[in-house]
Amino acid sequence: MLVCVVVLVLAQVGNKQDSAIAANLPQTPLATISVTENNTPIKSNIMSDASKPTVTTDSGLKYVEIEEGTGATPKSGQTVVVHYTGTLEDGTKFDSSRDRNRPFSFTIGVGQVIKGWDEGLSTMKVGGRRQLIIPSELGYGARGAGGVIPPYSTLLFDVELLEVK
Repeated sequence: MLVCVVVLVLAQVGNKQDSAIAANLPQTPLATISVTENNTPIKSNIMSDASKPTVTTDSGLKYVEIEEGTGATPKSGQTVVVHYTGTLEDGTKFDSSRDRNRPFSFTIGVGQVIKGWDEGLSTMKVGGRRQLIIPSELGYGARGAGGVIPPYSTLLFDVELLEVK
């Protein structure tokens, strides 16, 4: 029950939508940390502080709380406004609302974005910032996206929850 309308394919511009994936974005240097799953070290280039604990949910989503917010937590059906930067595990940046200086808005919990985003943002508070480590089954899976995200890719997102409407 995957929905094709996803956060990386469309970004809002007023009432218009445009492609949010650019094929030739510059790479940003990232910190390297190790995430352990089933006692097997996995190297990942992620943008978060290596001293913070990684939380793993039942679905397999992982996240690192970079900064805990103090505002409202979104409920399904509400509109959230976020800033984000997305990279592949090798550090290749594929999209960033920050680079466009244009926050992204979507309705949470209704399948407008990849499952990892719906789940990862649903427990954040406004003002918070989180590193989402999204396995392919909660991202784009076998299909990949836009020629920029290969099939079966783990996605890394630095996400900041700016507002809940």
